[in-house]
Amino acid sequence: MFSARQELLRLLATKSFRLGEFKLSSGGTSDYYVDCRITTLDARGSQLTGQVFLEEIQQRGWRPQAIGGLTMGADPIVVAAAVTSGDIHGFLIRKAEKQHGTGQRIEGFRDKGARVVIVDDVCTTGASTILAIETAREFGFEIVGAMCLVERQEAKGRPNVEKAAAPAPFVSIFTATDVRKEHLRQKDLGIEPLTD
Repeated sequence: MFSARQELLRLLATKSFRLGEFKLSSGGTSDYYVDCRITTLDARGSQLTGQVFLEEIQQRGWRPQAIGGLTMGADPIVVAAAVTSGDIHGFLIRKAEKQHGTGQRIEGFRDKGARVVIVDDVCTTGASTILAIETAREFGFEIVGAMCLVERQEAKGRPNVEKAAAPAPFVSIFTATDVRKEHLRQKDLGIEPLTD
């Protein structure tokens, strides 16, 4: 019997991880790509994502009122964790202020002074996580933690996010090394990657 964390890693390795030559949003290139949304938007993947993020939050004793992050990478994680918890609300941060309606930059939960956790799917440079942290603080949220599903361990992502999040800690559920290792292990076992 696999734990939720082990099962989520297996799903990421089979559904989201690809070897090859890829251009990254950071402008760099890489011999692998991790498209977490294929896993976080999968029915079982969504359940596991919510469960694993909540377990990590509870284990750290953060007790947030809400969880949120920059749209799009954070969206499925926010919804999965909020639904799984039943008592932690969700919010999404736009990259820029909306030019119509109420012009809000933060959608969903909006209680100033609330304890929140910032989430993202992949951390490379940390730019989107940092933008979410800065926007949440400007709004008036108290950040108790920042999390990503997969940390690429390059482009100074971790130190950049740690500096922006401080004094709140930054946690990655998995590293790219973890996902690559599991991908190669499954390949050795003859398990083919799941593709559309």
